[in-house]
Amino acid sequence: MSSQPPRETDLYAPVKQLLEQQGYEVKGEIGEADIVGCRGDEAPVIVELKTTFSLSLFHQAIDRLRMTNIVYVAVPHKPGKLFATSLKRNIALSRRLGIGLITVRLTDGSVYVHLDPGTATPRLSKPKQARLLREFSRRVGDPNSGGATRKGLITAYRQDALRCLNFLQANGPAKASVVAAATQVENSRRIMADDHYGWFERVQTGIYAITPKGREAMFSYKQELAKLAA
Repeated sequence: MSSQPPRETDLYAPVKQLLEQQGYEVKGEIGEADIVGCRGDEAPVIVELKTTFSLSLFHQAIDRLRMTNIVYVAVPHKPGKLFATSLKRNIALSRRLGIGLITVRLTDGSVYVHLDPGTATPRLSKPKQARLLREFSRRVGDPNSGGATRKGLITAYRQDALRCLNFLQANGPAKASVVAAATQVENSRRIMADDHYGWFERVQTGIYAITPKGREAMFSYKQELAKLAA
């Protein structure tokens, strides 16, 4: 009998390990990309994860080519002639698109690089690449598995908001300038004023405090707060 169907997140650890073995620093869910690897001043590597070959997978990969010219797609490796035929055809498609192709055997985590990215790439978007690298550099650690759903992801913005939240929890209501100086989060005032997560409230002009929802977040994100404090 077959086990549970594969998930995109099942591919993350093996692909991350492969890239790290090649000297890349790897993080999941950076901007629109499932996996991003950076190595020195080289162009970033992006890997898009899917549980099977699909048109949407290649659409995503083509879009990522506007951020970098090193883009791979990765799917689970399956036994049998049917998959072998599909793999052969999708390798040919990937070669036409200038995209690399990886499969992962989920039974033991083996990773197969069938094709490296080629030269058939569309025009890069420098602003998109800049946003990708900015989020990568600002993100502390690697709190998300590539392929995870977008809801509740630990972004660099959320990490900054958690730093502000942690300071107010420890010190009580404070001026935005004091929070910024203590946490080194330069955009503390905007984060607390915009209050996207419902964690902050302005109690006086320029002074912010934690809401009940913010106190709940202190518990929900206690592991992430511990990492940020380390």
